Amino acid sequence: MNSTPTLTKKGWQDVKDRFADLSSGNSKVSSLLSQDQERVLRTIGQMEYWLDDKFRLPGTSIRFGWDTIIGLVPGVGDAVTAALALYIVWNARSLNIGRWTQFRMISNILFDTVLGAVPLVGDMFDVAFRANRKNLKLIMKELDKRKTKQV
Repeated sequence: MNSTPTLTKKGWQDVKDRFADLSSGNSKVSSLLSQDQERVLRTIGQMEYWLDDKFRLPGTSIRFGWDTIIGLVPGVGDAVTAALALYIVWNARSLNIGRWTQFRMISNILFDTVLGAVPLVGDMFDVAFRANRKNLKLIMKELDKRKTKQV
């Protein structure tokens, strides 16, 4: 198993696999983080999994999560999922993620919320865009950069 989360053709691995190395201290970014920060990173990964990847459409490789399901409720659903996504950004701040990365994360959420609010088309967009996955990828990329700068 790889020591860091990697993207495959089918998307990110299950959250348990992604963060197994991190919790055992074998990850490239693990040495950068305190135990509290490792816990925060696992929480972010679990939230991303539940919001974007929890369910699979039977007979396909299409995955979706609570973000898509809650987003089906007109108006309120998109506001709730935006708030949950902003909670991920709030947690990322405790990992000392840079302001530019935070701005990009918030931009992903705003884009997802605005286009997700469009009836029917927005719900299909929610399945395809996956702002939370993109934001987790941004966090991991910044942590990996930080690690390479220290070495």
